[in-house]
Amino acid sequence: MLKPKRIAILGSTGSIGTQVLDIISRYPGRFRPEVLTCKSSADLLIEQARRYKPARVVIANKSLYARVKDGLKDLPVEVMAGNEELEYAATLDEIDMVVAAMVGYAGMKPVLAAVKAGKNIALANKETLVVAGELILKEASKTGSKIVPIDSEHSAIFQCLEGENKKSVEKIVLTASGGPFLGYSYEQLQNVTAAEALKHPNWDMGDKITIDSATLMNKGLEAIEAKWLFNLPPEKIEVVIHPQSVIHSLVYFYDGSVKAQMGVPDMRIPILYALSYPERLQSDLPRLDLYKYENLTFKEPDRKIFRNLPLAFEALKTGGNMPCILNAANEVAVHGFLEGKTGFLQMPDVVEHAMSKTPFVADITLEILEASDYESRERAKDYLNQKF
Repeated sequence: MLKPKRIAILGSTGSIGTQVLDIISRYPGRFRPEVLTCKSSADLLIEQARRYKPARVVIANKSLYARVKDGLKDLPVEVMAGNEELEYAATLDEIDMVVAAMVGYAGMKPVLAAVKAGKNIALANKETLVVAGELILKEASKTGSKIVPIDSEHSAIFQCLEGENKKSVEKIVLTASGGPFLGYSYEQLQNVTAAEALKHPNWDMGDKITIDSATLMNKGLEAIEAKWLFNLPPEKIEVVIHPQSVIHSLVYFYDGSVKAQMGVPDMRIPILYALSYPERLQSDLPRLDLYKYENLTFKEPDRKIFRNLPLAFEALKTGGNMPCILNAANEVAVHGFLEGKTGFLQMPDVVEHAMSKTPFVADITLEILEASDYESRERAKDYLNQKF
């Protein structure tokens, strides 16, 4: 009898995490959620634990430990708390795969710990490779850890490259929907609100990634992630706007051939692929109906208005700790926008300021990244307080 794949979900209460659990519930006996973790959503974590019966849960916010413990006191579920315990849970012997679904920089260290322990990773947290791609890949080469991307764009490229000679790749093209403000002029963007930015036309995602999609920072972060996932130089990574979100990304080969992976915009499809890889499991998930799409359109991104995209490519080309600086400042800028402390068009100013003021270091270590992350956030916060 086939043993279920035992999974630790880092960030089980978020958008990706809840969809991972939806997939798991569709395949009883194939997957088992062994560990569930979250930052602060105690009530939802309790609800998930009562439904899925994991062996362990981890609440990163230690002040909520008693609440989760009390909520699960009648179940044989070990309750743990704190970031250190979260990292530990990702390395347990009984774990076969770690789903990295935490948002932002906070997800990097648990993934690094899991990779050092030789765990296979289903990666949705793009900031992990943006910030520490060099360190993560170095450890993966030592331990044999396999990283399968969940992001629809990287999953598409991953699938297009299966069975191919990687040396024959001419370039990859990441597709972007353009977000809710596609076609807006600079003047139209001056007064857009966070509520408007959160209304993504195609995808159902968490707040942070939805804002990043609206500013095109998400695509910039994906370009940096793609460098590490597919071992490509910046000049072989392009971005194109594709509003229908049907073609999830493309690979151009030296012989003139182009592969594109297509599907409906439903994150559960790449999640299922990552969980079941290298198999493909039959599913009842939505199918692509080509007759509903009379036109598939493509256009160049507007880099003058959506300045986060060229800033991200600048960080990609610079390397070292610059992607870490970019990511940290962007997290501050997005939080400021969601809190009404800065405008939509000012978010790139925050990022650019931090990139210019935080010291550049070419040769990175985990300690350097932690220091760079802290200093970039402080520079970004100071700029926000002074300017807005």
